[in-house]
Amino acid sequence: MNPAASSNAGVPAWRRRTPAQQRWAWLGWMIAALVFAAGWQLVSENTIWAFAADAPTAGWDMISRMWPPRWSYVDRLWAPLWDTLNIATLGTAIGAVIAVPIAFLAARNTTPSRIALRPLALAIIVSSRSINSLIWAMLLVTVVGPGVLAGIIAIALRSIGFIGKLMYEAIEEVDVRQVEAVTATGASRPQVLAYAVVPQILPAMVGTTVYRWDINIRESTVLGIVGAGGIGLPLAASVDRLAWPQVTVIFAAILATVFVAEWVSHRVRQALI
Repeated sequence: MNPAASSNAGVPAWRRRTPAQQRWAWLGWMIAALVFAAGWQLVSENTIWAFAADAPTAGWDMISRMWPPRWSYVDRLWAPLWDTLNIATLGTAIGAVIAVPIAFLAARNTTPSRIALRPLALAIIVSSRSINSLIWAMLLVTVVGPGVLAGIIAIALRSIGFIGKLMYEAIEEVDVRQVEAVTATGASRPQVLAYAVVPQILPAMVGTTVYRWDINIRESTVLGIVGAGGIGLPLAASVDRLAWPQVTVIFAAILATVFVAEWVSHRVRQALI
């Protein structure tokens, strides 16, 4: 069935697909089936099914080794947890500061040049969003060395694209009537941005930044696996030593941190709505 124009009562009217539309629909399903079959064949060729069949037994054995947790290990997690929070918070703040001007350059209604500056800003946003924080961290550890600094820069580079994209979309959706009203008073371009555009996008900017901080809390917990600091460092060390009771405690600490971050971000976004 194919949707047609709405009726006078506002209820959508429906009509059967034409033969051409039915052929295109079947062609789409056939292509999807072929892609699935090719992907499944690739997975099958590169999977050792004997290991896969033994996965439930191995998984249950690992879980049994993780219990009971070694709660005394909690005292050694406060410093890594603090590093994780610092990585997420400082990385988000740096990313937001850089993302705001890039968003104004990327938005059609605020960019000074649609030919040169806008494509450059969009390229920065796309490049940032295309590379995961963990990959950024792997690259930065080789540049600035292992530690918290690499994690902060990795989170910041990843946050630029996320915040910048949502910000420039919010800028393009501002009410033009307010912009025209301020412009009619003889205000300069910076004054128009300050008094007509920024007040409209400020809630979106703060909400997006807080939301990205919430995401970065989760991402920063694993950056230590590649040497970028945080609670991922003791996690990787415990897994390497097969200290599964310690891994359970680290998982519990990460879960509690994420819950607190989720509550904080929810309260902040709720206050802005």
